[in-house]
Amino acid sequence: MMIDIRRREFVIALSGAIATWPSNIQAQRLQLPVVAVINGASADLSSQFETAFRNGLAKTGYAEGDNVIVEYHWLDGQFHRVPTLIADLIRRRVTVIATPVSMAATLAAKDATKEIPIVFGISQDPVKFGIIASFARPGGNATGINFLNRELDIKRLEFLHQLVPKAVRIAVLLNPANRENAESTAQNVQVASRGMGLQLRMVYASTSDQIDEVFARFAQDRPDALVVAGDSFFTGRRVQLATLAARAMIPAAYSTSQIVEAGGLISYGSNIADTFYEVGVYTGRILNGAKPAELAVVQSAKFVLAINMKTAKMLGITVPRTLVAFANEVIE
Repeated sequence: MMIDIRRREFVIALSGAIATWPSNIQAQRLQLPVVAVINGASADLSSQFETAFRNGLAKTGYAEGDNVIVEYHWLDGQFHRVPTLIADLIRRRVTVIATPVSMAATLAAKDATKEIPIVFGISQDPVKFGIIASFARPGGNATGINFLNRELDIKRLEFLHQLVPKAVRIAVLLNPANRENAESTAQNVQVASRGMGLQLRMVYASTSDQIDEVFARFAQDRPDALVVAGDSFFTGRRVQLATLAARAMIPAAYSTSQIVEAGGLISYGSNIADTFYEVGVYTGRILNGAKPAELAVVQSAKFVLAINMKTAKMLGITVPRTLVAFANEVIE
C-alpha cells in the first residue's frame, strides 16, 4: 500500500512538472534579448546574409533561438514601411535594432529613439547625417560599420570607363524612394565625371514597372553605358536589370556581385555578407554590455570587384587584363 501511495505521489508530481514545462520555456523565451534586423533587400537574398549575421553573433557568444531572438525584416525595396516598422519595434522595446546596409532604416531608428541601441552598416557619412558625434566616440545610441559611398561610386564609374572608354553618354539609375542614397550617388558620380568628359543623365525607378519603363525609353534615347546606384531594391531586381541591359546591349556597372552573377557586366562595392557579419559582432558586443556611445565606428576596407566575362563577350567588350587581374570574382 505504501509503495502504491509513493508511486501515485511521484506520478502526480511528475505530471505537474511536465504541465509547467511549456509555460517555463515560454517565460524563458520572453526573457531573451530580441534583436531586430532591418534591410531593404528582398527575402530571396536573406539566406547568406542571415548566416553571416548569425556568425557575427556567434563570435560574441550568442546563438539565435538559444540565448537571443532575432527578427529579420526584409523590406523588398518598400522603404515607406520603415516608419511603421520602427514604431512597432520601439513599442515592443526590442533590445537592439540592427540596420546592415540600410541608410533609410538607420535614420528612421535614430530619429525615433535615443534609448534602444542601433547598430548600422551604411555607406554615407554618419557624422554628416547626425547619426554619431565622431567615428572614435559615437556619443549616442548608435554605432556600427561605415563604407564610404563616395569612393565606391567614383571607382565604379572609373571601372566602367576602363571597360568602355569610348562611352560618353552615361545614364545613372537611382531609386527616389531611397532619397538620401539617391542624392548622395548623384552628387558623387557628377563630381567623378568632370575629369572624364562624360555626360550624365539621371533616371529614376522605385518599382519593377518603372525599371521596365526606363529601359523602354532607352529604345528611343539609348545611353552608351549605365551605372546602377548601390541600392538593395536594385539588388533584389538583379535578374530584371541584367536581362534588360543585355537585351538593350547596354554595358552596365552595379554595386553588388549578386547582380553580376545574375548576368550583369561589372560590379564594385562593399562585401555585403561581411557587413552583416560585422554588424552581428557589434550587436553581440552590445548584448554583452558594451555601450554604443563608446564603440568606435569601423570603416570597412573589404570591397569586391566582379566581372562577367560571358556578358562582356556578348557585348563585344574586350576586358583589359589589368582589370581581370584586379578582380575578386571573374565569371567565365
